Amino acid sequence: MSATEPSDDIARIYRFLSQCMQYPDAAWMTEDFFNAFYNLLGTLGGVEEGVSIKKKIDNAQDAIEDLQVEYTRLFINGAPHVVAPPYGSVYMDQSLQGAFAGNTIAFYREKGFGMDEKADLPDHLIHELEFLSLLAEEKDFTGVEDFLKKLFRPWYQKFHPRVTEGAHHPFYRVVVQLIDFFTKEEDEDGFQPNKA
Repeated sequence: MSATEPSDDIARIYRFLSQCMQYPDAAWMTEDFFNAFYNLLGTLGGVEEGVSIKKKIDNAQDAIEDLQVEYTRLFINGAPHVVAPPYGSVYMDQSLQGAFAGNTIAFYREKGFGMDEKADLPDHLIHELEFLSLLAEEKDFTGVEDFLKKLFRPWYQKFHPRVTEGAHHPFYRVVVQLIDFFTKEEDEDGFQPNKA
């Protein structure tokens, strides 16, 4: 049995976190998904957070519907306003599809990636996490570091507290904490894959 490369592990984590930020659907939000989620939390010392989420989900009449309502309120259509739009340009340009979104797609293209024409805007959180997973798969840690520093962290550090303070469901508070943890620069030299 061969050990996985650190780049494979971080690529899977970025992809998993991107999945966590998709609109909730029973097709993927299965028992296996939640077991993987709780295992990740346990590995990071977040057992209490996992227990809190599990209780909320286990005690719900319809856990997926509860998550859909919360997702919509937080990220799509809340009243009186959306709590935390998941687009970088909202925080950097105060509008959708501004210069920041253009800079994001330019970075994707510079690294050899494009987007499907039917996809959401390039600076949506799920696309950025997917992109980070692709860079990690290619072992382009300079690209990961540059993207995090120039295009991800500047807006994410404004988005994260909005979700933390505005979420009613612990799942989304914990997901944004996980994203924050895995996208923070570990030291002043930038991203350092864990060799362990």
